[in-house]
Amino acid sequence: MQKEKTQKKVYDPLKISKTSNVVLNIVLILLTISAILPFLFVVMISITDEATIKSNGYSLIPEKFSLEAYKFIFKSGGQIARSYKNSIIITVVGVVLALILTTMYAYSLSREDYEYKGFFTKVSTIPMLFSGGLVANYLIMTQFLGLKDSMWALILPGLVGSYNIILMRTYFQTSIPHALVEAATIDGANEMQIFFKIILPLSLPIIATVGLFLTLAYWNDWYQAMLYIDSEDKIPVQYMLMRIQNSTNFLTLRKDALGGLAGEIRKTLPQESLKMAIVVITTAPILIAYPFFQRYFISGLTLGAVKE
Repeated sequence: MQKEKTQKKVYDPLKISKTSNVVLNIVLILLTISAILPFLFVVMISITDEATIKSNGYSLIPEKFSLEAYKFIFKSGGQIARSYKNSIIITVVGVVLALILTTMYAYSLSREDYEYKGFFTKVSTIPMLFSGGLVANYLIMTQFLGLKDSMWALILPGLVGSYNIILMRTYFQTSIPHALVEAATIDGANEMQIFFKIILPLSLPIIATVGLFLTLAYWNDWYQAMLYIDSEDKIPVQYMLMRIQNSTNFLTLRKDALGGLAGEIRKTLPQESLKMAIVVITTAPILIAYPFFQRYFISGLTLGAVKE
C-alpha cells in the first residue's frame, strides 16, 4: 500500500497575499497623492493671476497664469540673493558643527565604561524639560557672548539638541556591537581612531537622519534673526520673506487709514499668490536636499530594530 504524499503548506508571516498587496498599493498611492497634491496646489496658486483668484477662488488649473508674485519678491534683487546666501551659510555651517558635536557627545554617552556618563546624560536631558526663558537667552547672547547682530547668534543655539543626542546614543548602543570597539582596542586603536574609522562609517543612516532634522531647523528658522539681527546684509531668507509678507498685510489692514495712495499700491500687490510664492521659495531648497538624505533616512528612523 503506497502512502500518499501530502505537501503541507508552510505558513510564512512575511508573505502577503495578492489581494492584500493590491489594497496596500492602492492605499500607498492615495497617501502619495495626498502628500503631493497640496504642494502642487500651492505652486499653481503662486502662478495664478491675482484678479482670477479674487473672482474665481483657488483652482488647481488656473484660468490665467501670472508670475507677478515672484516678480514682486525678486524686485529687491540683490537683497534676496544675499538672504539666500546667508541662509545657505548658516545652514551648512550649523549642520556640520552640530553633527560633529552631537556625534561625539552621543558616542561618549553610549560607552558603558565612561565614568561621567550619568552626569552628562542628565545635562543633556534637562533642557528637554526646562528652559532658561527668552530673557535669559537674550541676555546671554547679547551681553555675555556679545553676539548681537552676528550670524553666530543664528548658529550657536541649535548646535546641540537633547533629542538628537538621545537618537544618536540609542543608535550607537543598539546598532554598533560593543565587541567591535573592544576588538579595535585590542588591536591598538585609540579612541579617535575608533570613532573616525569605525563608528562614523557605520553610522551614516543616523547621521543622515539627524542631518536632515538639523537642515530643516536651520533653514526654516526666522525667529532668531528677528531677535538678534539688525543689519540688512545678514538677514536670512526666511526672515526676509516674513518681512515682505508683513508689509503686504500692513497695507491690507491699514488701507483706510493710509489713504488713496496706499489703496492704489494695495491693488497692485499679489496678496494671495504672494503667500503661496513665499511657501514655494522657502520649500524648494529642502525638496532639492531631501533626495541626498533619503537613502539613509528610513534606516536611520528604524534604529534599534531587532536583528538576527
